[in-house]
Amino acid sequence: MTMKQAHTLLAAVAVLTVAMATPQALAAPFHHAPALLTAKPCSGMWEVTGRKVAVRRPAWNDGPVATTTSPVHHYLHRGDRVTSCTVAVARTESGPAYRKCGKAKSLWRVVRGGQVPQTCL
Repeated sequence: MTMKQAHTLLAAVAVLTVAMATPQALAAPFHHAPALLTAKPCSGMWEVTGRKVAVRRPAWNDGPVATTTSPVHHYLHRGDRVTSCTVAVARTESGPAYRKCGKAKSLWRVVRGGQVPQTCL
């Protein structure tokens, strides 16, 4: 999805949201303060199953997802525990984005310092 398509989709959702609201709801004054949303800390713990796994940080020309040629930030070793609640998906036309820790996949877990292949966690 290109950036222009994403903006068009967001604009369409905003128009539909306003169009579906009732006139009474739009005209009613706002009398109470909204409840504060508290963010829960990330609790997704992962254990490293690979022998030595590189934490890669996407280069400026790689885009938002790391590749197998992205610069290494540091290494994790078998048994290390990391926190990750976010996954990055590497889209390729020719198949999986990487073959690491005995499997070929396209998912990278975002950890402190960069991204790690999910197959190694």
